[in-house]
Amino acid sequence: MDKVPMTKAGHEALEKELRRLVSEERPSVIAAIAEARAHGDLSENAEYHAAKERQSFIEGRIQELQGVISAAQIIDPSSFDGDTVKFGARVLIVDEETDAEIKYQIVGHYEADANNGRISINAPIARALIGKNVGDSVEVRTPQGLRSYEIIEVVYE
Repeated sequence: MDKVPMTKAGHEALEKELRRLVSEERPSVIAAIAEARAHGDLSENAEYHAAKERQSFIEGRIQELQGVISAAQIIDPSSFDGDTVKFGARVLIVDEETDAEIKYQIVGHYEADANNGRISINAPIARALIGKNVGDSVEVRTPQGLRSYEIIEVVYE
């Protein structure tokens, strides 16, 4: 697996999820399977099949998280400075048509959460912003069409 860029906070969140799955979810689903087995005939036991399905999901997620964590390349954005957009930057942009301001942090794929302003480095807007400076304009193809944004501020924390 190639290196997976992520911030320290994103790495810690994935490790926390992995610990929760291993220490809480896995034992819970094993207990649910054992209880469902005690009810007898497994061929028509909906509780058993639901617990087995949940176990399969949990085990798959554990494997995925272990792979991502082992391939993580932790990047500390606070070690950067300047007006150029790089991984980890908090970027304030303004829509040149509507004057609406939007604030994003550019993060790794596994820590992206657009609802909280964290966009993946692979997102079209992040790819357009990377390498640009404060004052630059970028054009991004969005579902609403081609949009132009001006970079107002770049902060590394």
